Amino acid sequence: MLRYLPFLLILALWIYAFVDCLNTPENEVRGLPKLAWVIVILLFGEVLIGPVAWLIAGRPRAAAAARGGERQWVAPDDNPEFLKSLRRDQGDPPPAG
Repeated sequence: MLRYLPFLLILALWIYAFVDCLNTPENEVRGLPKLAWVIVILLFGEVLIGPVAWLIAGRPRAAAAARGGERQWVAPDDNPEFLKSLRRDQGDPPPAG
């Protein structure tokens, strides 16, 4: 059973990199076009070059993805815009101040 472990770990890394690349938006992929990364992962997956290259050079950085101009998700009860829309829909006057 232990002799299959390296093969299973390589397979798991290959599948993770492949699915991660497919799910990453085209505008967030670094280095190469997305289709090129898919081909690199598929062709060089068995020797770990493709998946490791994707994780190091192609995958978007977490800090860059968070700063990408998208607003962070806020719970509705903490979102002032949502609370204003509720008041407006109910016909309540806006709070003073």
